[in-house]
Amino acid sequence: MSREYDVIILGATGFTGQLVVDYLVKRYGCGKSGSGKSGAEKNSVGKTLKWAIAGRSENKLKALAKGIENLDFIIANSDDAKSIKNLVQRTKVICTTVGPYAMYGSVIVEACVEFGTDCCDLTGEVHWMRKMIDQHQTAAENSGARIVHTCGFDSIPSDLGVHFLQNRMEEKHGLMAQEVKFRVAKMAGGMSGGTVASMMNMMDEMKEDPELAQLMQDPYALDPRNMPRGQDENDQMGARYDEDAKQWTAPFIMAGINTRVVRRTNALSNYRYGKDFRYSESMFTGAGISGRIKASLISFASGVFMAISYFSFSRSILQKFVPAPGEGPSPETIENGFFEITLLGKHPTEAAKNICVKVTGDKDPGYGATSKMLVESAVCLAHDELNVKGGFWTPSTAMGNALITRLRANAGMEFEVI
Repeated sequence: MSREYDVIILGATGFTGQLVVDYLVKRYGCGKSGSGKSGAEKNSVGKTLKWAIAGRSENKLKALAKGIENLDFIIANSDDAKSIKNLVQRTKVICTTVGPYAMYGSVIVEACVEFGTDCCDLTGEVHWMRKMIDQHQTAAENSGARIVHTCGFDSIPSDLGVHFLQNRMEEKHGLMAQEVKFRVAKMAGGMSGGTVASMMNMMDEMKEDPELAQLMQDPYALDPRNMPRGQDENDQMGARYDEDAKQWTAPFIMAGINTRVVRRTNALSNYRYGKDFRYSESMFTGAGISGRIKASLISFASGVFMAISYFSFSRSILQKFVPAPGEGPSPETIENGFFEITLLGKHPTEAAKNICVKVTGDKDPGYGATSKMLVESAVCLAHDELNVKGGFWTPSTAMGNALITRLRANAGMEFEVI
């Protein structure tokens, strides 16, 4: 595809967008004159990354581009379909941080599908992803546009973590793990204002359309229509003891997104993991009575948070204490953040052949690590030889091993068998 740019960052002046731009400059050089000498670019011999920024505020874009040599900026507003259509025709990949995506993302996806432009984003809005897939899958297949949602902390560690584990299981034992347990072992970082805004917008839509509530509770909400369903049920809601780890666990707030992405991966891969494959996510809280108490407290707090968020009168109080969209943690919190996740893959018949994988990141999950994951996803779509055509893909079905290679080389992430 011959386009003016490889990647355009839409929403570049927002909190996350600025982190994305900062990482792009450090890793890939400036705009049209990127050095192309990073570890990732050694896999794309002779290619430099041509990128630009876009948004709705000319003044903010000028301020952001000031001092970054050869960085172009483009005015584009998600409320203006014409400006978005003009934008997507200039690049191979649109990398968008503009959320909530149910409010601002539909025009972007539609334009990318129409003009055969690849797109990656940070959405975790299951209902919106389901809507986009249903409306545009056939058109994306025809135009060649590869649309990849959830290219941040939700759901790359989950989706690529399972992909990595199953590859190791196949190499060692010649088969797939029948069940994978994803457990957050350690994590530090700040709360995401964008994630909170997306969640609250989703609750508002559920009030207006009760069918959305049923969709959100469906473990296979993102699977292709009329495909076989597995044995998984609702996500964990309370404290639960994990017999394999000998620890108590609590609900993980991202499970409602990640589990559905992993199951979609399995379906899109012609059930490579098996039609009876099972997958779950939760957080370790420790062993003994202290672990049980901690798990119970986290479960209770999660329920209270969701209840307060649901009702308008209580939500207004809550919003005084959580970041607003476009706000985020301090640079120190981002820099000092991290995550450590373990995934246990269970052999179908012999527990001694189980495989345990660790996935780690060196920055705040929701911002520092997420911004790097998103950039590497965009560059992977733009430069790497990927064996997928047009359609709506998950991170692992679209990019798989190529993206893991980039994340390990450039983004401070590690995937390892332990």
